[in-house]
Amino acid sequence: MAQATSSPQRPRMSRRRRMRLFLRVLRRKPLAFFSVLGPGIISGASDNDPTSVASLAVIGSTTKYGLSWLVILVIPMLIVVQSISAAVGLVARTGLEDAVRRRYGRLWAMVALLCILAVNLVTLAADLEGGGAALGLLTGAPYQWFVPPIALIVGAILIWGTYASLQRILRWALLLFATYIIAALLARPDWGDVLLHTIIPHFSFTTAYISGAIALLGTTLTSYAYVWETIEEGAERPPLRRLGLVQVDAGTGMVVSGMLFWFITIATGATLGAQHHPVQTAQDAARALAPVAGPFASIVFGLGLLASAVLAVPILAGTSAYVLAEAFGWRRSLDSSFARAPRFYLALSLCLAVGVGLTYLGLGPIQLLFLSSILAGLATPVTLILMVLIARDRSVMGAYRIGPRLSIAGFAVIGIVTLASVLFLFQTFIH
Repeated sequence: MAQATSSPQRPRMSRRRRMRLFLRVLRRKPLAFFSVLGPGIISGASDNDPTSVASLAVIGSTTKYGLSWLVILVIPMLIVVQSISAAVGLVARTGLEDAVRRRYGRLWAMVALLCILAVNLVTLAADLEGGGAALGLLTGAPYQWFVPPIALIVGAILIWGTYASLQRILRWALLLFATYIIAALLARPDWGDVLLHTIIPHFSFTTAYISGAIALLGTTLTSYAYVWETIEEGAERPPLRRLGLVQVDAGTGMVVSGMLFWFITIATGATLGAQHHPVQTAQDAARALAPVAGPFASIVFGLGLLASAVLAVPILAGTSAYVLAEAFGWRRSLDSSFARAPRFYLALSLCLAVGVGLTYLGLGPIQLLFLSSILAGLATPVTLILMVLIARDRSVMGAYRIGPRLSIAGFAVIGIVTLASVLFLFQTFIH
């Protein structure tokens, strides 16, 4: 893989000129934008994993619409983070872990690796349980039966399939997310109350609000989504002149994902939250979809949760294998055969095996999903700081390093996530 761009002396193109070139390309080739769509949409959709669904169900059931304003606030934060990660992947031509190792050395690469893997493996276990819970809802069988088969199927697809085939599978899974939008509309919430809480921030320093806020930030700004974005852009290697298009793709994926977060919160808030019924199991969360399917609510919820797992589990396993391979300089590519990249695929298989093992700790699916979101919120600031520093570094990014506005926005996101983490720790261990 190529080292950082070799043209740091190249004059930086002004924002206005980049926009003029962007519009000129769209006029001449209207389909050019769609030719780069994919990595951002898939990364954004994968953020709507079972961890996110469960965390938002917990938030809606305990705070009703109280944190809906924060869900909307998260959308521009996600756009900022994904735009920065897209720039790093496209310009550095590599994943975040490899970029950190090249620029800051093995020590900081190990720090990033530990932060990413700690969150990824717990989230992978949680999402495997989420997928098992989804199939349990659909079949009536114990969810534990389905966890190992899901891991085996995902491993087979990643080892014997190709990256292009994986993208096609993930794009089709997106269609099932419409169930959550329909649920919110048919739940018949008080839209005046919804808009009031969405537009005017309200916060209560209670356990439900504080843990809900850190879980929301953790599950939406979790490292695997933006690390996967850098991996995808580094692997696809679109031309540097398409940086603006790539960032639009990344931002679009986050807008779609963020709106899904909001609809899930409204659906659960209007049902479970209105009834003051906190979520404890996947069956509890399924009741949020009763306005859509009546007695078939479990089936509808199970399909949505299964789609979330289908999107997230391959990306979590793939991201974990990639960062391990980047940290130790192994050959890595989902388009390579097992014989050409054996350590990469062994790492991928090991991550799936660890994820399966963690599902048998005795925690229920919803509890594990919510706890993994909190862990992600506590570890996220470290990798976010490293990514923003890489994106600002002229020796890595050359003329394409991010500007002051995006840098400030990136550090603002880091500050918000860090503040939420501090509040959570204070609430848990001191208060």
